[in-house]
Amino acid sequence: MSSQLNPAKNFFILLLGAGLIGLAPLFVRWSELSPSWILFYRMFLALPFLALINIYFNKQQAFKLRNGKSLLFAMIAAFAFTTDMSAWHWSLQYTSIANSTIIVNTAPIYVVILGIFLFKESVSRRFLVSFVSTYVGVFGLAYFSSTNTDGALFGDALALMAALMYATYLLIISRLGRESSINIIFYTTLFTCLFSLIPALIESREFLPASKMEIINLFAMAILCQVGGQFFITFSMPKITASFGSVGLLMQPIVATIFGALIFAEYLNFTQLGFVILALVGIYFARLEINPQKQEKEDGLSN
Repeated sequence: MSSQLNPAKNFFILLLGAGLIGLAPLFVRWSELSPSWILFYRMFLALPFLALINIYFNKQQAFKLRNGKSLLFAMIAAFAFTTDMSAWHWSLQYTSIANSTIIVNTAPIYVVILGIFLFKESVSRRFLVSFVSTYVGVFGLAYFSSTNTDGALFGDALALMAALMYATYLLIISRLGRESSINIIFYTTLFTCLFSLIPALIESREFLPASKMEIINLFAMAILCQVGGQFFITFSMPKITASFGSVGLLMQPIVATIFGALIFAEYLNFTQLGFVILALVGIYFARLEINPQKQEKEDGLSN
């Protein structure tokens, strides 16, 4: 009986982790800081908690990497992740939460494409179907968007760039072999924190939270999204099948879209909803296309 319950339990843990990460756009919108300062605080405030989790689970192996080059790869991956997150945060200033989050989640498409060009990996017909489905959905969502601001298309373009950089990040992470996912999350968070200072200082010199609510908002984002969401996904992904993992991770854009509608009145009409479903189906099949060994490492490191 317990063996039958464990997959269901791990699937719900995955849903919880993906759902928590799906709340991130709300915290970005609520913050009064510039997008890159928000990113800095998300990483900076999460570091002590990630360090404690690392020590608790890895004990003597905490912070230790098996390969000397892994730290360099983690640094390069963090640079790509910083670019991804900064672009994504900026996109939320221009376009809807649904558009931005769904477009960013097209990253698995780019993972497969980059794998083909860089590592000569094969591709199935199913991927071609998922590619068409995803981008018909994305372009339809953008075209029929109810966000009528002048910068909406620019925001969608930023989200598309963020997806490409997120795919680059995932592809680098997938090459780290058998390193502990918790160790990698700690180091990428640390380097992203440092790298985010560069665009943050360019954007604004106002970096201190101006109110208690701002402090609470930043702590909530760091603890719920960067610590809780990442840990629950990392914990559950190796324990369930790739197909269940692909379904579970769709909770992130779904939660973001629902709360975007409820809190910011960014409602989707039936036409948009149809394109959203089409894009999510494409994303699901693209995730299945990723090599399962890579997927365990990649899906533990989400936006």
